[in-house]
Amino acid sequence: MSNKLLKVNIQKKLKEFDLNVDFELEKPCLGILGPSGCGKSMTLKSIAGIVDPDEGLVSLTTNEENTYFDSDNKINLKPQKRNVGYLFQNYALFPNMTVEENVAIGLPKNHDPKIVSDLIKRFHLNGLEKRYPRQLSGGQQQRVALARILAYSPDVILLDEPFSAMDTYLKEQLRIELVNLLKDFDGFSILVTHDRDEAFQFCDEIIILDEGKIIAKGETYEIFENPKKVQVARLTGCKNISKIEIVDDYHVKSLDWGITFEVSKKITPNITHIGIRAHDFSPAEKDDVNVMDTKNATKLEMPFEWEITLENGLWWKREKLIYEHKFVIPEYLKINPENIILLEE
Repeated sequence: MSNKLLKVNIQKKLKEFDLNVDFELEKPCLGILGPSGCGKSMTLKSIAGIVDPDEGLVSLTTNEENTYFDSDNKINLKPQKRNVGYLFQNYALFPNMTVEENVAIGLPKNHDPKIVSDLIKRFHLNGLEKRYPRQLSGGQQQRVALARILAYSPDVILLDEPFSAMDTYLKEQLRIELVNLLKDFDGFSILVTHDRDEAFQFCDEIIILDEGKIIAKGETYEIFENPKKVQVARLTGCKNISKIEIVDDYHVKSLDWGITFEVSKKITPNITHIGIRAHDFSPAEKDDVNVMDTKNATKLEMPFEWEITLENGLWWKREKLIYEHKFVIPEYLKINPENIILLEE
C-alpha cells in the first residue's frame, strides 16, 4: 500500500448546505463518521461517479495516477471505468438473477468459473448458488453483494452504512467477517457510518463530517482519545459535556455540574467545555482529587451495565455481569485529571 494514494477534493452545492470535503488516503481503511444527512453518502457517490461534484478532483495513484474526476481539466470517468466497488445500503442485487449470476455480473463473458466458485466458498455461500435474492437472509444478501464487488478486483471499496438494516446479533457476526475480509483486501476501503463502534472497529483513520464540512480527521485512536471539539466529542460517544469557567492553568469550574475539577493538561484560553466519558468514573474516598458525592443518584439496570445518574446530571456507566442484580452505589466517585477531556466549542 505504501505508494498508493487516493485524493478526494470535492465541492457540491446541496439544498441544506455546501459539501466541501478534502482528504488524502494512504492507509487501507478510512471511516467517515457523522450524523444522518451530513454529506457522508454524497461523498461516496462522488468518488464512485454516481453523482458529479460541482468542482474538484478525485484521483487514485497506484503505479500511475488515474484521474476519476477533475473539473479544471474536464475529466469525468463513468462509474464503470473507475474500478470502484460500491456496496449500497440495500445491496442492489439483481432480483431475477441467482447468487452465482449476481457474483459474476461484473466479469467478462469468458471469465474463469473458478473466480466465482472461490468467492462462493470464501463468503460461505456454498449450497446457495441457485437461489435468488428474495430467498436469502439480509446477511446472505450482503455477502453476495461483497463477493460481486470483489469478483472484479476493485482498487477501492465504498461501504455505505453496510449494517444499518440488521439486527444486533447479525451485525456483530458480519462486522467480524468484514473486518477479516478487508484485512486481505489490497486496495482502499471507505466506510460511511453514523455508528462510532463501527468506525472504531474498522478504520485506521477517520474523518468526522458535520453539515458537509470535515470537523476532525486523523488516526482513529487519536480522534477518540483527544476529540478537541465539542461536536467531535459528542459524535465519538462522550455523554458528559459541560461549559466551563477557567479557574487557573490546571483547574476549571463546570457550569453545568457545579464542580471544580483539576485537569492534567495546561488549559489554554480557547477551551470552553470539558468532557467526561461515562465509563471513566471510579469509586473514591471523600478527600480524593475530583471527588463528588452520589447522594440522590438514580440507577438503571441494563443487561451488561448499570447506568447511574448523579443529582447534578453526570452519568456513570458501570459494567456488570448478567446475573448481578444488586449494586450499591458508592458514597463518592472520582474522575482522574487525565480522563477529563478539554474541548473547544
